This record gives sequence, C-alpha cells and structure tokens, in this order.
Amino acid sequence: MDTFVKEKGFSKDFKILVFGQIISILGSALLRFALSLFVLDMTGRADLFAVLFAISSIPILLTLFGGALADRFNRRHLMVLFDVINSVVVLIFYLTLWTEYHSVLGIGVVMVLLSIISAMYSPAVMASIPLLVREQHLEQANGIVNGVQALAGVAAPVLGGILYGLLGIKILVLVSGLLFFVTAIVEMYMTIPFVKRDDDGQLVMTLFKDIKEGFTYVVKQSFILKCTVLAALLNLLFTPLFIVGVPIVLRVTLEVSDSLYGIGMGIIDFATILGALSMGYFAKKLQINRLYIWVLVTAFLVIPMAIAVIQPMLQIGYYASYLLFTGCALVMAMMMTIISIYVMTLVQKETPNENLGKVMAIMMAVSQCMAPLGQMGYGLLFEIFRANLFIPILMICVMMLLLALLTHRLWRIHA
Repeated sequence: MDTFVKEKGFSKDFKILVFGQIISILGSALLRFALSLFVLDMTGRADLFAVLFAISSIPILLTLFGGALADRFNRRHLMVLFDVINSVVVLIFYLTLWTEYHSVLGIGVVMVLLSIISAMYSPAVMASIPLLVREQHLEQANGIVNGVQALAGVAAPVLGGILYGLLGIKILVLVSGLLFFVTAIVEMYMTIPFVKRDDDGQLVMTLFKDIKEGFTYVVKQSFILKCTVLAALLNLLFTPLFIVGVPIVLRVTLEVSDSLYGIGMGIIDFATILGALSMGYFAKKLQINRLYIWVLVTAFLVIPMAIAVIQPMLQIGYYASYLLFTGCALVMAMMMTIISIYVMTLVQKETPNENLGKVMAIMMAVSQCMAPLGQMGYGLLFEIFRANLFIPILMICVMMLLLALLTHRLWRIHA
C-alpha cells in the first residue's frame, strides 16, 4: 500500500477517485433531477414529477450487490465499467430525444438505471479509500468523499434546474453522457491494489453467497456490529428530524417566508458539507470511548429547539424562534455528519480488504433503510401533536439521550 501513498498529502490515485465521484455522483443526481423537470414540462403533471424523482432514489438495497462486486472484482475496473454504462445509457437516451420514441416510461427507466449504477458504484469507492491514503488521513479522506456526496444532494436540484433552463434537455443529456465517458477514461489511470479471488463461474450465486458471508461477518465481529447498529440508529433519529421535522416547524409552525425557508434548509445542507470537510480536524479530537459525549451534546441541543416552538416564544415573533431553531439544527447537522464519518472510518480500519466492500455496503444499506422508517414515525408524531410541536421534539431529545447512554455502554470496554 505504501507505494500508493508515498507523496505528501493525498495520492494521485485518490484525487482521481474524488474526481470520478464528483462527475458520477453529482452528474447522475443532476441529470435525474433535470429529467424529472423535463417530464413536468412534457406532461404538466406535478405528481409524475415527484413520483419519478422518488422512484429513481429507491434502489438502496442494490448497494449490497455493489459491495459484493467490490470484493470480488478489481475496483478500478468496476468504476470504469459503471461510468461507461452511465455514458452508454445516457447517450442512447440522447438519440431517442431526436425521435418520437421518448416517453415518460422511457425517462423513468433511464432515471432508475442511473440510480442503480450510482448505488452499485458507491461501495467500490468506499472500499478503495483505505487502500489509497495513509491511515492517519483516512478520516479526512472519508470526509472529502462524503462532502462530495452531500454536495451532490444539495447542488443537483440547483444546477439541474439552471442547466436545464440554459442548455435544454438535449444538450444537457449529451454533455452528461460525454462527461461520464471522459471520467471512465481518467479512472483507467488510477491504480487500486487488487488480489483476484477464486470463483466457481456462477456469478449471481457467488454474489448472493458473498452477501450472506458479509452479514455473517458483521454479526460475528462485535466491534463492527456495534458500529453498524450505531450508524443505523443515528440515521433513524437524526436524518428524519432534518427531512421531516425542520420543514414542518419552519413552514407550518413559524410560517416563515419562502426565502427564510430556503435559507434555513440551505444552512443545514451547508452544515453537513462543512462537517464532512472538517473531518480531518475533528478526527484528532474524537475517541471511541468518548463518542457518547458527542451524542449527548446533540441531545441537549434539541431542548432549545423545543423551546423555540412553545407559545410564549412564538408570541415574541418568529425571528427569535427561527434563529434559535435553525442555529441548533446547524450545529446538530454538523456533529451528526462528523460522528457518522468517524464511525464509518473505524469500520474501514477494522475490516480486512477482502471483506471491505461487503461490510461498507451492508453498513450503508442498513443505515439508509432506517431513515424512511424514522420519517414515517416523525411524520406521525408531528401530525398528532401538531398544536404542540414541542412535545414530539422533547420526545426526540429523550430518544437521543437513550442513544447516548447506549453508545456509552457499547464502547465502555474500549476505554
């Protein structure tokens, strides 16, 4: 591994990896959003716009197959292959735009294919990072990669809308297809260590077997299992608060203007990116046996958020409530991002290379599947206590305090 990280800072291979992430993840998300806008213009139906954009984000569980592939095949070859497939899919769709054969169904298929490829692409990237950077830079490297992913989520709707308006769908699709192809060529100059594994020639059965072995490995490895459980609980409790809770408070309770609402949501997105990019600094201050303190601080930050929506506070005027609520949300989003990346880095350091793709994929899939459950639960709570939103917010505080206690107990033996 040393041959790949001799130079100071990050190696050429890691920089190529990040470049590929920017084009593949951001490009895919941007194009999916632009295509959903195209459907809106074609049909005038907002429901189809929303459904297509939501469906294109469904293939989370295919991350597991991406993880199995990342441990079975050369990860550089996989990234190149995925970007070539992206390019072919997009360029074929570009050709159909000049005919009468493009339809809402066809656009939906393209969006789902792009989402599937993106889901398969991520485990190969996450499993490659420990092989391309020094261990002392691993947290910072993960922060950069996660920062790119967070930025893609924020920038895709903005850039997708702007470029769609400026270039039109045909030019945007053509440029995207060519960029995917250029990325594949650049990634061919990247070197990622790879040891070929024996197989019986039955790829599908082998992948299912590898996924099963991955789950067995995670369950048997106490430390990795604890990290996976913590990552899942963080996603269950924190992510829905920002996706469901914050919009309801800003729009329904505080009734802020469109501009203030956009600023509030943008602040949280910015905090996520800032947390990821500052990971290198905070990594030096984090210790596994003190991780519960970070969770505890986030729990206490929920209390001012509850105070922000009580009637006496609201009667003062919504500006004070708005500043208090969004300020605490900003700090929480940043801390949650740092904790999540730190936990993921611990797993990377603990997992041998031959299992790294599967373990990363399992951790990602389990965590991502918890967020929708939390969103449904939070949505129900916020609807039941619509007139007194401080009650569900305080309930969230209690759950986070319990998570801090659980975190303390889980890693007490590592003190």
